[in-house]
Amino acid sequence: MQFFSAINFTVPLLASTTETVDSSMVIASVLLSLVVIYFASKVGGELSNRIGLPPVLGELVGGVIIGVSVLHLLVFPEGGTDSSNSLIMTFLQITAGLTPEATPQVFAAQSEVVSVLAELGVIILLFEIGLESNLKDLMEVGIQAVLVAVVGVVVPFAAGTVGLMTLFGISAIPAIFAGAALTATSIGITSKVLSELGRLNSKEGQIILGAAVLDDVLGIIVLAVVASLAKDGVVDVGNVIYLIISATSFLVGAIVLGNVFNKSFVAIADKLKTRGELVIPAFIFAFIMAYLAAVIHLEAILGAFAAGLVLEETDKRKELQKQVIPIADMLVPIFFVTVGAKTDFGVLNPAIPSNREGLIMATFLITVAIIGKVITGLAVFGQPNINRLAIGVGMIPRGEVGLVFAGVGAASGVLSKPLGAAIIMMVILTTFLAPPLLRFVFPESTTTATLDGAIATANNGVTLEDNSDS
Repeated sequence: MQFFSAINFTVPLLASTTETVDSSMVIASVLLSLVVIYFASKVGGELSNRIGLPPVLGELVGGVIIGVSVLHLLVFPEGGTDSSNSLIMTFLQITAGLTPEATPQVFAAQSEVVSVLAELGVIILLFEIGLESNLKDLMEVGIQAVLVAVVGVVVPFAAGTVGLMTLFGISAIPAIFAGAALTATSIGITSKVLSELGRLNSKEGQIILGAAVLDDVLGIIVLAVVASLAKDGVVDVGNVIYLIISATSFLVGAIVLGNVFNKSFVAIADKLKTRGELVIPAFIFAFIMAYLAAVIHLEAILGAFAAGLVLEETDKRKELQKQVIPIADMLVPIFFVTVGAKTDFGVLNPAIPSNREGLIMATFLITVAIIGKVITGLAVFGQPNINRLAIGVGMIPRGEVGLVFAGVGAASGVLSKPLGAAIIMMVILTTFLAPPLLRFVFPESTTTATLDGAIATANNGVTLEDNSDS
């Protein structure tokens, strides 16, 4: 992720009329882009929700439709396109008098603004995930969930990275990025299906949910490491060790210091009387933590996640979660739609011979993604009657977490078009497959009381996760 380096305009966005870029046209193009993004996210999310799938998948598909793969409404220069391929620029030329000479500059500025908004969206998403990840719950899930989580990260990461390097000749950095994308697990998708089946409070359900939360924590550390490696361009073992220690120390240190900061935060929020008395100090803290993470060569999102974990421990947690939701609803869809818009599925067209390797890579990643999570059930010991297959299947969906990896990889510029599209296909397919597979390996409970109790628990425990998907 290159959040801070992305803000490198040679001309201010709100420039005067004497500047090269017409600021009114930049603003108009950004507004049109947001209209298209929000329309695609809402239509896609609603349609996805109505067929029983996570709304985030609909947002991704909506982005694909309006992006470089289909309609060319939202395109970006880093994808190899120029202003002549943007229908928004064409629309501005027809309706707003944008001149052909000024179009390339306006297009570049519009793309930068939308990309920065998308980066802000993923920072807020990780802050929101941190707010919902209760530390006490993480510590109480037991050794079983820890083993499942570790296997679910190590096996797919190692198999995906080594396989891409040896079988396809992919260089180390993009192979590591793709391997890291295989480590994710979406807790929101799995928890929804478990609640519907009345299995949320079962042993299998508790192990799955605990391991999924731990996967998110481990995955964020892995993401911070590989994104930093992508910036440096080389794989340095010493640097990897430094980044792992830094990421772990930063996260642990933030949590320890958070016990002191919690009381101060609540005291400050209680003294403020104007609008935003709670959410503004929270975002100040989150952005400071994100900045500090970036300064020590980690990812800003790790700092935002740590800030969420710290503030989750405060007495203001529930109120803060409610106030963060509408802000996330405004910015997070920009990230997911932009990821879809930047994905060129044309590189996977089998009719073009040069694209066939991308399809083979997608097949390989999907296979590793499924097998690498299914075998996690074998890590469970001392539970003779437990459904190990159900535990493994419950770890399969990548969902919004996998999209975070794909988006950061695309923003870093290290992924080729075929590999980037293959990762997106892996995320989509694993997320689509998980719900029906869970229903198949986890016989539905016929006890209404059990189902009602599980749904009630799900409503109390994963409400924010569902909101972050929508």
